[in-house]
Amino acid sequence: MLSIDGREVQITNPDKLYFSSQTQISKLDLVRYYLSIAPGALAGIRNRPIVLKRFVNGAEGEAFYQKRAPEQRPSWLRTVTLSFPSGRTAEEIVVDDAAGLAWIVNLGCIELHPHPVRSNDLDHPDELRVDLDPIPGVRWSDVRRVALEVQSFLDEVGLRGWPKTSGSRGMHVNVRIEPRWPFTEVRRATVALSRAIERRVPNLASSKWWKEERHGVFLDYNQNAKDRTTCSAYSVRPLPDARVSAPLLWNEVPECDPADFTVLTVPERFAKIGDPHAGMDAVPGSLEKLLELAEKDKADGLGDAPWPPHFRKTDEEAPRVAPSRASSSPKKPRVKMPLIVVANSPDKAAALAGLERWKSKHVEIAGFLAVDDVLIDSMRGRSSTWTRIRVNLRHVPEDLRPSQETPDPDDDPTREWREWNRKTGTRKKE
Repeated sequence: MLSIDGREVQITNPDKLYFSSQTQISKLDLVRYYLSIAPGALAGIRNRPIVLKRFVNGAEGEAFYQKRAPEQRPSWLRTVTLSFPSGRTAEEIVVDDAAGLAWIVNLGCIELHPHPVRSNDLDHPDELRVDLDPIPGVRWSDVRRVALEVQSFLDEVGLRGWPKTSGSRGMHVNVRIEPRWPFTEVRRATVALSRAIERRVPNLASSKWWKEERHGVFLDYNQNAKDRTTCSAYSVRPLPDARVSAPLLWNEVPECDPADFTVLTVPERFAKIGDPHAGMDAVPGSLEKLLELAEKDKADGLGDAPWPPHFRKTDEEAPRVAPSRASSSPKKPRVKMPLIVVANSPDKAAALAGLERWKSKHVEIAGFLAVDDVLIDSMRGRSSTWTRIRVNLRHVPEDLRPSQETPDPDDDPTREWREWNRKTGTRKKE
């Protein structure tokens, strides 16, 4: 039982190992980590509804998303009711203090996933999120170069970006904005930003939604769609070394190494330099220049970019189908990509092992592949994610291309639902 600012929080199974491979970190160790950097972590989640991403069996186990607040919760934890694109609603937790932070970590929330809105205005985000997501094989130095290009562009449009490592392979740049625009306009501004960065560094950055069209570092504009969340500052990621999504100063970006920021190192850094993002709330900016750029793109023929599949299609959105599956048209000819699926599994490590078996079986074919020909997709199920691995055979001579085989492994948790959906013709409900 911990006493935190006059509130008692029970930590169940405190000795349970949450990281057991490279580091021996228990649940209580994780709680103590979050308490040691609580002012920084709370700055990213305070007064925001939060999705509970729960790793009840530790970082090596499967996680699931819980939008709705647990019925059994302390009386001092408040909630707000959010509406989703499907029209459904959910009562979500709002964490305002260190006791609440410890309470959700005890539920297995290794990561923190707040929405980009405050609880007093759920329709107008006060944060634009630039998510730099490198495709497999992209160098970390390229991620940093794209982040610095984002910084330069934001300066030109009168906005200030606050960088942090994602805690995985990418980087995030958060931008505090005035809560004047709805989600659709914030996303539209981010699409314009993403396209601008792609034009500036076309060999390094991509704004293309379909993975088979991407290269380099993808700017995931759809993280700004309503109901999407990303891990916030000081979140621990479920990697063997317990890496942290660490806030940075811009002068640290050119030389930073994400492996330097872990549960074991960040508390000392926080005690020494404080929170590099402490001043974020003091400088909200305007989206007007980004929205002007969006209008210019529209006038130049660039309509709406694709949305995630469960969102309603917009009037200006292009056909929501991957180029490899699109039907050719005389007006807008599309080139179908020769894609095959080699692995499906809720266990990412098992899927990656399947990819290696496929490469061993097709040694000659594997030699033709570029780094961006292997597409590792994190697929969302109803409450958890699973991994699909596809191979793009575009660089393989046609007479050598292997046909689609049964993936190994072939454990797609959505297959049963999709087959039922295909037979009944009904749409998936959130």
